[in-house]
Amino acid sequence: MTSSRHKVSGKWLLGGALLLLPGVLFAAAAPNPGFSIDFTGSNGASLAQPLRIILMLTALSVLPAVVIAMTSFTRTIIVLSMLRHAFGMQDTPPNMVLLSLALFLTLFTMAPAIERINQNSIQPLLDQNMDFQAAVTNAVDPLREFMVRQTREKDLALMLEIAKAPRPESIESVKTIHLVPAFLLSELKTAFQIGFVIFLPFLLLDLVVASVLMSMGMLMVPPTIISLPLKVLMFVLIDGWGLVVRALLGSFH
Repeated sequence: MTSSRHKVSGKWLLGGALLLLPGVLFAAAAPNPGFSIDFTGSNGASLAQPLRIILMLTALSVLPAVVIAMTSFTRTIIVLSMLRHAFGMQDTPPNMVLLSLALFLTLFTMAPAIERINQNSIQPLLDQNMDFQAAVTNAVDPLREFMVRQTREKDLALMLEIAKAPRPESIESVKTIHLVPAFLLSELKTAFQIGFVIFLPFLLLDLVVASVLMSMGMLMVPPTIISLPLKVLMFVLIDGWGLVVRALLGSFH
């Protein structure tokens, strides 16, 4: 039963990822995306099948960037990277470990949105109870709602001002092409705020170690040699990884 459940879960997760890209690219289906792709020529004839394949492969190549830009991955990976720099270790934990942890934390955070995409878009499309355009629209809506909740009004106003777009009457009328960069700006700002708080105790420990070594006349001893193991010990004793993960997941309202 558990194996079967994992197979089904993997199926709709993959389907959800594949539906994200058309939701951004096909503007006619998405709510106010601001751009579109038309597969018909000037005379109304459809493009050749090889050209369609090339366009779809090109679209799939930018799928990771689209997924990263519209989920909680950006904030998560930045905070984890700043934590590693706070330790003073450039390669520990390795990049693959941080990326894997950030990816699964993103799946955990985005689970409600993915579940809605599965129920309202993927399953009706597989059961042939919904056409493709309606499925894409239903797939994009949960992601837009997530981005709206995490986007600061100031950042959204900045993007609208830069684009010289008219002030929208409601948040539903905001174009996706304006919402995504505003969402990324808000994510970067929040990630740096969390990273700054994480840096403070490590900075304090570095200052204490440097002051003690200077008072003892050990000017030739690099403070990092003493402070690094103390940082690791302190982080383990306070269950630092658990606190960081709790703070990250709790920051998504």
